[in-house]
Amino acid sequence: MLRYLLTEDDVGAVRFGISPLCELGLSIRAIADPSRFPLQLGWVRRTEAARANLDHEALAGLIDDRGWTPDFLNPRPDSPLTRLDDELVGLRATPDDVFRADLVAVHGAVPDVFAGSPRRALRRIAASLEQLWETCIEPYWPRMRTVLEADIVFRGRVIAQSGVGEMLNSLSPRVSYERGVVEVRLSDPAERTRPVDGAGLTLVPTLFTRRGSAPVGDGPPMIVYPARGQGALWEVERLVHPEAVAAVLGETRAGLLGILGEPASSTELAVRLGVTTSAVNQHLRVLRDAGLLTSARYGSSVLYLRSELGTSLLGGAAG
Repeated sequence: MLRYLLTEDDVGAVRFGISPLCELGLSIRAIADPSRFPLQLGWVRRTEAARANLDHEALAGLIDDRGWTPDFLNPRPDSPLTRLDDELVGLRATPDDVFRADLVAVHGAVPDVFAGSPRRALRRIAASLEQLWETCIEPYWPRMRTVLEADIVFRGRVIAQSGVGEMLNSLSPRVSYERGVVEVRLSDPAERTRPVDGAGLTLVPTLFTRRGSAPVGDGPPMIVYPARGQGALWEVERLVHPEAVAAVLGETRAGLLGILGEPASSTELAVRLGVTTSAVNQHLRVLRDAGLLTSARYGSSVLYLRSELGTSLLGGAAG
């Protein structure tokens, strides 16, 4: 059990980040045991051929049988706009003692594949991760990142409507919040309590975990949690709409009207429908101009929601 103790200021300073390096490290678990990540089987299948020439020995040395990864693979991201190149610079600069300690915390000892010079081992790790990124992650990253960003937008909406506590309690069954204490129930039986003390608690959505987790060691306060919407990542959502509305608006616009009973961004809709964001935006603009949708900016995203007129139109057609 890990407990983060938050002051009122700490609660107000909770922030989100996206870490490409964290996704890389955690994706190794899905490669090693796809049965544990059924929502990512689409990715595992799509990348099977591309993985043939990876440095599997080095990658395997970065996880253990529990699926744990060393903390140097899970840096705390500064923002949702973190770049992999910057994170790899930090990885290569990991101090020797931190490198060894993080591996020992996971494996109990430094794996043979990384024995000897930590500098040489870190160069090999960075090279193997870059190769994994270029062949297996980068081709799908726009789609994957859209799901991660959509999750952050959703969590921000929960905060605005119900508060930080409600948002924290919705991250994972293993994460709970009450009266300034965030509890993360880990498979590690050790009891740890960490006052945040102004250091900031960062929440990091990921596609490669099924439950909440946190740094193995005493890294900066951070919780990694499963991003919502993963089930739609590799499948295209089928639009459902009344035939009468489709006859007037067209199937795509009528379908968008049907699924916008909850707010969503154009990028999130593009992933769900398997089309380009620009194509979705064209339809959304027409529907909004006709008064069938409303829109509001949240951070860098614009969220769309069916208006009362749109709802009446669908309800009348269904009736």
